[in-house]
Amino acid sequence: MPQHHHDPSAVSRRPHFSPVVSLLTISSIWDGQLGAALRALGLTTRKYGLLSHIRATPGISFSELARRSQITVQTAHTAVTSLVADGLVQDATAHAGSASDLTVTDKGAQSLDRADGQLARLDQIFTAGIPRLAAALEGLHEEPFGENLQLD
Repeated sequence: MPQHHHDPSAVSRRPHFSPVVSLLTISSIWDGQLGAALRALGLTTRKYGLLSHIRATPGISFSELARRSQITVQTAHTAVTSLVADGLVQDATAHAGSASDLTVTDKGAQSLDRADGQLARLDQIFTAGIPRLAAALEGLHEEPFGENLQLD
């Protein structure tokens, strides 16, 4: 019977720590939690973000909405069409060639308020469980790469 040589160093080698992979893992878990909470309200993470931007800036243009949401203008149009169909957003000047005048409806505001409550609950759980990471993340949604780091 052939003897198998066992390389003990192969077993003890752990994958190199990667903060990027760790962040992606944590993000995936919490994205799933937020997604489930929002689904119960008839929203997706994208729709929640778009609604939040529209409520914060009534009359926002599709190009600005797309820029803030980091999506294409076409994707913003498609998503807003769905929000209008759901009765969450109103486009007061929705005809070809005219600038849009997007506002959140009363129904949209109620959905946002419930979604904000769910997000606050998840934020509280996250912060209680991982306070150092929560503190380190503060402000990164506005400056995700710090002042000096540029990704090319």
